[in-house]
Amino acid sequence: MEQQKEIAPLRKENKNIISLEKGKIPPQAVDLEEAVLGAMMIDKKGVEEVIDILTADAFYKDSHRIIFEAIDQLFVGNQPIDLLTVSTQLRKNGKLDQAGGDFYLINLTQKISSSAHIEFHSRIILQKFIQRSLIKISNEIIEESYDETTDVFDLLDKAEAKLYEVTQGNIKKSSETAQSLVAQAKKRIQEIGGREGLSGLPTGFHKLDALTSGWQPSDLIIIAARPGMGKTAFVLSMARNIAIDANFGVALFSLEMSSVQLITRLISSETGLPSEKLRTGKLEQHEWEQLNVKVKDLEKAPLYIDDTPSLSIFDLRAKARRLSSQHGIKLIIIDYLQLMTAGGNGKGGGNREQEISTISRNLKALAKELEVPVIALSQLSRAVETRGTSKRPLLSDLRESGAIEQDADIVSFIYRPEYYKIEQWDDDEGTPTEGQAEFIVAKHRNGGLDNIRLKFLGKFGKFDNLEDGNMPFGELPSRMNDGEDSNDLTKHLPNGNAIFGAPFGSSANDDNDVPF
Repeated sequence: MEQQKEIAPLRKENKNIISLEKGKIPPQAVDLEEAVLGAMMIDKKGVEEVIDILTADAFYKDSHRIIFEAIDQLFVGNQPIDLLTVSTQLRKNGKLDQAGGDFYLINLTQKISSSAHIEFHSRIILQKFIQRSLIKISNEIIEESYDETTDVFDLLDKAEAKLYEVTQGNIKKSSETAQSLVAQAKKRIQEIGGREGLSGLPTGFHKLDALTSGWQPSDLIIIAARPGMGKTAFVLSMARNIAIDANFGVALFSLEMSSVQLITRLISSETGLPSEKLRTGKLEQHEWEQLNVKVKDLEKAPLYIDDTPSLSIFDLRAKARRLSSQHGIKLIIIDYLQLMTAGGNGKGGGNREQEISTISRNLKALAKELEVPVIALSQLSRAVETRGTSKRPLLSDLRESGAIEQDADIVSFIYRPEYYKIEQWDDDEGTPTEGQAEFIVAKHRNGGLDNIRLKFLGKFGKFDNLEDGNMPFGELPSRMNDGEDSNDLTKHLPNGNAIFGAPFGSSANDDNDVPF
């Protein structure tokens, strides 16, 4: 009995030690931090190897964070990095004593003889930092989960956003110095110079690219039009140009049409086969051959389609983060904004305008978070139809326009006078409107405004540059590959990895862009 009494306190003591080791002392690698900092001060090559891996926040000790910041400042300023220059920089920052003084810096350099294995050591430091970040995030989530006043949907979104930051390895900093930002801007300007002046994603429409320099990262772009103008056809043409010609990943969230309907439109555009024929499946032998040849580039395109109906802004953000992490998408398209919801929590109030405000604000936040352009299609009000003279859209025609116009970096419209039986353009001498459309840039936060005319090929559901000739479909093969069934259209669609969403038969309303 006495022996049991003696063992009980020991068990309790051991339990406390285990708890202390697992839950109280944060993961750390102070010895490796010392080795990395010492190597950076004795060999600039070591700095180049780890400067893109580590940040000051990755270091556990405050003094190490301060020393790394000084080394980073010297590196950005293209200054020599050694024991003396680091000491001078720390003194200039007024933080030499906080870093441990000159004696501590000397001590760091004496602990290491070369920068060998510095990259391996820095990755261990980064792993410890990620572990500490996960512990911190988990504790915050646990604490907020116990709070009965916490909105569960907000909490889910916040938790996923924080975990996404950790996954991407870019835990957000509170601020950046002007020196660091200037260096980033100079690097970006140099990159732009090598890409014919395009700093963003090329849309494939030459005049639009010249005006915007391509769609810019972090921009929210609104493309609005009345039903029948060709909103879906335009973004599909653009998505095709970006995914196939430029080979950038595109995520398309379609709340109106099914994924198979969208891909069939793209097949019509890509092959030059009228959409009516694809809808009925009544193709001649040479048309099947044409389809089989022309669909190959589309099959390999980094295009990801999600046709979840009534998608909430919180679900969209979660899906977009996963696509960004797994597939590196560079553009997000939403078709269309008014079909989205602010979430099942009733957030946004009972007022639809407030709900649209919540959605547009979150779309802009998503563009900044993922650093990709986000394009949202939007409906226009019937005010366009009631105007007696010009039917050209105005900013005031946006439905629930206040928040959309405020949050968007670019607001644009699609206008086809031919739809209104207007046979000639109203601003020149008798130019026919048949087969033409106007892409109107009505708001451009970082550039100019313009009305850009494009070619509209209605039966193919395609927009093209007005100056381009007829669609080239290339030489057709004399016969199909042996063993292929010419009546099986579905086997020539992209594989399941390229399309997410509903299978054949999903119901979706069309906006009459093309007769599907």
